[in-house]
Amino acid sequence: MNETNPQPDLGELREAIASGDPVRAMPALTQLRFCDAEDAVPLLVLGTEQKPFLVRSLSCSGLGYKRTEQGWDVLTRLLGADEDPNVRAEAANALASYGVERSWPLLQTAFLADGAWLVRCSILSALAEQPEIKLMWLLELAQVAITDADGTVRVSGAEILGRIVRDGIDQPIGAEARALLQPLQQDVDHRVVAAALNGLQIS
Repeated sequence: MNETNPQPDLGELREAIASGDPVRAMPALTQLRFCDAEDAVPLLVLGTEQKPFLVRSLSCSGLGYKRTEQGWDVLTRLLGADEDPNVRAEAANALASYGVERSWPLLQTAFLADGAWLVRCSILSALAEQPEIKLMWLLELAQVAITDADGTVRVSGAEILGRIVRDGIDQPIGAEARALLQPLQQDVDHRVVAAALNGLQIS
């Protein structure tokens, strides 16, 4: 802790977060980055229990930085049960930060079960950013994504396939991804077509 970022008053932060008023709660949640996990996590959990989805979303994001078992349990519950896709998407992002090996089963299940485009795109993006992600896992999700009714999800799926083509260029999985990209050149959404063409240009 340095003089420019003094230790926040935890009592004041708790009161602001518990108010549920985004104007008060959001700055208080942001201040928790200056606290250690032991102090921050109970207040972040309190934030996930407030009514405004903005407060719950920011609290989920914080739990991805202040990682504890309590935070993991809360995020897992919110991923499957919160009514707002913004909150579920943030919970997915935060869970991915706990490590791909641990988070994969949860995120795979959520991806298949949750039809919200924001949640699906967040899961794809969060997993794709993990350097140790297995290409086969990405392929499994991309195969589902490119059949989604939402064009944004299909774009994400096509981009993932392009990455698999690139990273698996001398492997059978690269050829499989390339084959899946071919028909996307005729997609009704021009963004999907563009993503497919980008992926197919990799040689």
